[in-house]
Amino acid sequence: MTQGRLFGTDGVRGTANVYPMTAEVALALGQAVAHVFRGGSGMHRILIGKDTRLSGYMFEDALAAGISSMGVNVIQVGPMPTPAMAFLTTDMRCDAGVMISASHNPYQDNGIKFFAHDGFKLPDAVEDQIEQLILSGDLEGLRASPEAIGRARRIEDAEGRYVVFLKKTFPLDLDLEGLRVVLDCANGAAYKVGPTVLAELGAEVIAMGVEPDGMNINLDCGSLHPERMAAKVREVRADVGIAVDGDADRVLLISEKGEVVDGDALLALCARDLVERQALRGGAVVATVMSNLGLERALGELGVDLIRTRVGDRYVVEEMRRGGYVLGGEQSGHIVFLEHNTTGDGLLTGLQVLAIMKRKERPLSELADCMERFPQVLVNVGVSVRRPIDELVAFQRRLAAVERELGDRGRVLIRYSGTEAKARVMVEGEDERRVHEMARELADDLVRELGAAT
Repeated sequence: MTQGRLFGTDGVRGTANVYPMTAEVALALGQAVAHVFRGGSGMHRILIGKDTRLSGYMFEDALAAGISSMGVNVIQVGPMPTPAMAFLTTDMRCDAGVMISASHNPYQDNGIKFFAHDGFKLPDAVEDQIEQLILSGDLEGLRASPEAIGRARRIEDAEGRYVVFLKKTFPLDLDLEGLRVVLDCANGAAYKVGPTVLAELGAEVIAMGVEPDGMNINLDCGSLHPERMAAKVREVRADVGIAVDGDADRVLLISEKGEVVDGDALLALCARDLVERQALRGGAVVATVMSNLGLERALGELGVDLIRTRVGDRYVVEEMRRGGYVLGGEQSGHIVFLEHNTTGDGLLTGLQVLAIMKRKERPLSELADCMERFPQVLVNVGVSVRRPIDELVAFQRRLAAVERELGDRGRVLIRYSGTEAKARVMVEGEDERRVHEMARELADDLVRELGAAT
């Protein structure tokens, strides 16, 4: 294999059956991760889970073949949320975990991401090691001897293990009796465990997006389309709505009034609760550069710092681990409670918010009204080349003028996409009309200096 880089910002991802998301690459990834993690003597094991995409069957078997060919055993758990795989990898004492999912993407896409034995996503250095093994051809001489080939088996109790884990994150002195909850599982990996855990805690559950057919994952449902669930919340007069995406690592909530509560608002209300209970270790919350300025202001009023990272929940987690922080996340709904799990967990986040609602006996609409959201505009433009932004002289003049006008009541973020030939221009400020104008002016200047993508 001599084609380009395999790993992106969150594992390997692309269109199913098109490089790099082919069965051949999956087999090689299985071999490489088995070699990297098997270390020492004796038989080792790697866990494989997936979401509900049609192509998951193909990649599951290809990965299993690659792993077992290196003398490592395989445990297959079938459809399972990404955060469940993080938990199960550690709980079952596996050397590594593999999740087959393209998260919020349509069914035609798929992806493969890995967890180390401690349940955390792999750092860049380990991904580089895996990629080098594949692209170099060195795997050819590393396969196991015939008598040492690994075995593959499927287990049936993984769902129950994860349900028990989720219930243990909910306060023992509380239950969900009396709450009517609409849950949209996006026809994805949480379609079984989601309704189960809420019902076992006592909620009346109205489930949506729980009929996967391999091709309807994320289709007009889940956290990408919260308007569908908002309408259902209003229709059935539910107390709250919870919408996860295809692999259930991100979540949006809907208040009893049908209002969307995104990741920034969730971070603000959960941080307030942790501060009140003196449980916010480190005195800070970690979020990405995309989180709204209103979150930073709301946390500041609590005496809490906001630490920003590059986009991607893995970078949020890395910073949380470095600083000993317990709460972090993204505006998109990846919320990380590091004292409970090692990655974003949509169902776990929903349970933490439900616990706050029960403890305070207040509706979500009141709890979520804890930050003033600044108008935020994001413009994506296709560009023909990527030059360092600070080298674009004319653009820097325009940027400086915009930043002077915004002062401390707004901000600008310019970055290149990690997966596409695009530049992203984000502007925040108090005047929504002017914010739109600024974002468009900056985007036009970028295209003039870099050229439009062909």
